[in-house]
Amino acid sequence: MTDSSNHPAADLPAAPVRVDVWLWAARFFKTRSLAKQAIAGGKVDVNGLGCKPAKMLREGDRLAIHRAEEHWEVEVLALAEKRGPASVAQTLYRETDASKEQRMKVAAERKAMAQWEPAPQGRPSKRDRRRIIQFRGRG
Repeated sequence: MTDSSNHPAADLPAAPVRVDVWLWAARFFKTRSLAKQAIAGGKVDVNGLGCKPAKMLREGDRLAIHRAEEHWEVEVLALAEKRGPASVAQTLYRETDASKEQRMKVAAERKAMAQWEPAPQGRPSKRDRRRIIQFRGRG
């Protein structure tokens, strides 16, 4: 007899999966709790509509995911309830070309802006800390 528990397809259920579980398994969020918070905060849309963490996700659904400055538009190709290696997680979805292009554009802009921003030379001195506190209105 062969043991199919080590096969990646053995982890892919045929039944629908909760959105928060899938987002965690597909490695969009580090924990399920963070995925739930994002969904509750309106940062995730399924097929153009808002959803709740318990919404059941099916293959072919389209998700819009917003996290900080990053935005993804993906189509669900496979379902998973368990978090696996990144190589397996990337096979669970397909990102749209427009989404990839937009993310690359934002990353390039962020990189260009960092070039013009002076980097701090180390820890602030006591005088600098006092000025920071005064500027923030706490002193």
